[in-house]
Amino acid sequence: MPAGSFSVILHGHLPWVLHHGRWPHGQAWLHEAVAEVWLPLLGVVDALGEASVDCPLTLGLTPVLLSQLADPAFPDRFRSYLAGRRLRAQADAVEFAGWGDQHLVGLAETWDERFAELQRRFDAVNGDLPAAIAQRAAQGRLELMASAATHAYLPLLRQDASCRAHIELGLDTTESILGQRPKGFWLPECAFRAGGSWSSPVLPGERVERLGLDTMLARAGVDWTVIDAPLLGGARCEGVVDQGRFVKTGWDQPEHDERGWRSPLELHRISSAGDGEGVVALSRHPGVSEQVWSARVGYPGDGRYLEFHKKHGGDGLRYWRVTSARASLGDKARYEPEQVPGVVYSQAQHFATVVRSVLEQHRDTSGRAGVVVAPFDAELFGHWWHEGLRWLQDVLLTLAAEPAVTLRSASGAVGAHGPDKVVALPEGSWGEGSDHRTWLAPDTKWMWEVIHRSEDRFAQLREEQAGAGAQVREALIQAGRELLLMQASDWPFAVTRGGAADYGFKRFSGHASRFDGLCDLASDLAAGRSPDAVQQATLAEALAADGLFGELSLEHWSG
Repeated sequence: MPAGSFSVILHGHLPWVLHHGRWPHGQAWLHEAVAEVWLPLLGVVDALGEASVDCPLTLGLTPVLLSQLADPAFPDRFRSYLAGRRLRAQADAVEFAGWGDQHLVGLAETWDERFAELQRRFDAVNGDLPAAIAQRAAQGRLELMASAATHAYLPLLRQDASCRAHIELGLDTTESILGQRPKGFWLPECAFRAGGSWSSPVLPGERVERLGLDTMLARAGVDWTVIDAPLLGGARCEGVVDQGRFVKTGWDQPEHDERGWRSPLELHRISSAGDGEGVVALSRHPGVSEQVWSARVGYPGDGRYLEFHKKHGGDGLRYWRVTSARASLGDKARYEPEQVPGVVYSQAQHFATVVRSVLEQHRDTSGRAGVVVAPFDAELFGHWWHEGLRWLQDVLLTLAAEPAVTLRSASGAVGAHGPDKVVALPEGSWGEGSDHRTWLAPDTKWMWEVIHRSEDRFAQLREEQAGAGAQVREALIQAGRELLLMQASDWPFAVTRGGAADYGFKRFSGHASRFDGLCDLASDLAAGRSPDAVQQATLAEALAADGLFGELSLEHWSG
């Protein structure tokens, strides 16, 4: 019998960068992601279909990313980006010819050809990437997954209403743009919180009772989500499912039960209330994932792959290879594309062997078919790791021919390996230390103070203006947009990690300032006061710069 199933889950996200800068931080991120990840990924999906492989990929694009791809301004801007890249490649070829370096000339010409091909692919889908993704999903070649509206770090939000808004709007936006309401939901940063008593870590105040994210997702019609293995390792047994019926058990049940409790190869149902209600958790397998992510053994660090960090000019193209982990940027050797196919094939075979071995060992020791879940940030493939999509395609083609392994989408895995274990999870994430420290740190505490005070103010205004007129509601809805954008996990991450701290600070502060101004405007309008010139300009600027989520209503916070 097959040893088990393998599921690849790709999570795509970028913050709202349209109308908020170009380079080095801003719109360039979006253009690079489309050129290096999303257009080529469609090619992988199509190639798998042509090879008669039922595409097992589960794909999620955050609502804020989908909204940018669907924005009317995006296609022309992306075409201009591709044209600019071609001009850069052509200029590089002339420069390298002047150096007498025909190897670099050839690489520049390859870049030119690559961007020309991307132009053709983009035109072939009429500049409408969401429609192309939706078409493949409708054909059953992709499974779609939703996520929080702006990729907020949900466990640290103060009010349940904020979490509900991100979840419900996330599902609504995904359905509106892609035509399907997904059954899976990616919790940003795989960050989970259980229900129970909680107090703000940054503001004084009484403890409040909060719903667990599992309960909120289940009430929104979600079937499954993804967690990291350390959270599962700290899970508490709540019960078992016997012939479709939940049976409450003692917390010591795993001590005398061979169901594979807390194993990342087993599916578990998460139930904060301990009553069997909740969502199914698919757990990232650390031993398999480290083959890609590990700085020590990860495939992307191979010296023959394209070096991400070294470019020819500030925003130029890449012509060098990793060489070695110890090599400085000045010591990087030139990229040699002819070396790549062999190493990609070899590493794909190695990864397939690892997956099969892990599943066979689980079957042999437990007598149960397991599930290897491999969730990744989609930008790893093609962006950070130039050759990553080629590797992924080889992996899936290899495993499709492996009789011991069945390729499945996430929902397919849930259907085939229905969870018979119910657990309560601790709080945490897939970040450093499996906790909140990457997003809640000394340098970002002030951000959470602003977010929590803003949540309280918005809740009060919604209550006070429940029956307000159209002008007040317009100001409040735009204030809600600014609040959602302010809550994006990207801004504290940028500050903590230091990669774009100035941009993170600027963007967070800008949304916070507009939020306050719009709340003031709503209050004045409700009191019968006419808006002044500054308030009118604030609303106009906010609508022009942050006019995403046309589906948004104040009811998204009401549940």
